Amino acid sequence: MKRLIQATSLTAFLILASGCSNPLDSLNSPTTPTINHQVQTVDYNSIKSIPDITSIGFEWQKVNDPRVIGYNFYRTEIDKGETTLKLIGKIDSMHATHYVDKNLEPKTRYAYQISARLSDGTETPTTEAYIATTLPRIVPVAFAQAVSNLPNKVKLLWEPHPDQRVSYYRVEKFNTLIDKWIFLATVKQRLSAEYIDTGLKNNTSHKYRVKAFSFEDVESAPTKILEAKTKPAPKPATGVKASNNIPKKIFLTWTASITDDVVQYQIHRSNYESFGYKKIATISALEYEDNIGADDKTYYYKIIPLDKDGLEGDFDYKATKGETLGKPTKPNLAQATLQGNVLNLSWSSVPRAVSYNVIKKTKQNFFQYNTTKFENINSTSFQDGDIVSGIDYKYSIQAVDEFGLVSDESNEKSISVK
Repeated sequence: MKRLIQATSLTAFLILASGCSNPLDSLNSPTTPTINHQVQTVDYNSIKSIPDITSIGFEWQKVNDPRVIGYNFYRTEIDKGETTLKLIGKIDSMHATHYVDKNLEPKTRYAYQISARLSDGTETPTTEAYIATTLPRIVPVAFAQAVSNLPNKVKLLWEPHPDQRVSYYRVEKFNTLIDKWIFLATVKQRLSAEYIDTGLKNNTSHKYRVKAFSFEDVESAPTKILEAKTKPAPKPATGVKASNNIPKKIFLTWTASITDDVVQYQIHRSNYESFGYKKIATISALEYEDNIGADDKTYYYKIIPLDKDGLEGDFDYKATKGETLGKPTKPNLAQATLQGNVLNLSWSSVPRAVSYNVIKKTKQNFFQYNTTKFENINSTSFQDGDIVSGIDYKYSIQAVDEFGLVSDESNEKSISVK
């Protein structure tokens, strides 16, 4: 093979490169090498190379001459039509027989020539041009998909790359705010083939792509755009009703969510309509009995569906008001008249009342009254024949409903018997 370029006829430019010896520390000014034709050069037929995507490794047989102190590596890029050799590596040992040229372009032809460096500052003629080509880029991942309808997440799957030069994958996500693809994650190992993007909002769409990278960090073209949508929150329960006529408890009922994978419902309660809600129960039924343990209490409720994936329904909707049964209204004691030694009382009827109590207070001294209660009175009048002259009395009425709830005492009537 003819020499492609003679190192003796061109100016050599020194470029920083790494090899089997230490790289040069800085760029030098252009120099014209001095050639010594009396010393044997590197045997062209001993040169071997192994290409990678952005690097080429070389091996050769050393020159057995005591004047040799190292080797010079020259390169030019054929595919760019370059005609000037550049000194890319300066190896400072006659025993070194390996060199790696890095940071090359994929799928590109390069021509190399090697000379032996001598102790007097000269060098041997270069070898004939040795042609080597870097490997092409890694092809894109062949198959990939994004899985929709997952709770607060999107799962990406792809086929493991068959090229053993692949070291890892990079997942990128499209950011709609800045209208750009951004780095999302690195997935190590060629045989790894999935990534899960978590912490996403319900019912939102997302775009992704995956790139394969070689051990030299050379990237493939991206996959096609992968689109997926997160699972929507379950639809709310409807027809929520809360009782207001049961003592010491509130009974809730509702119609099931139309979302077919709802498995439970959370009961949230608050003293206030707009805030302060706390979860008090999680059940599978469509009704709930809230044992309050007190009368005349008001609470607000929200029923939140929960699907099989643990996804909660929307909390932002109008609450339902429930109340425990309050006391009956108090009667109005309309009349208290004394006929002889009999006191006649009459009062207004009270809704819900099934009976009445008459409260009689008998004055003992200036500060003290004894109290007597007459219960289970089924009418709105009462006669008290136990009246003693010279004693002051006070009367009031309570209404009692079917659950035994007792109203506050009515207005009070005072009677003085002369």
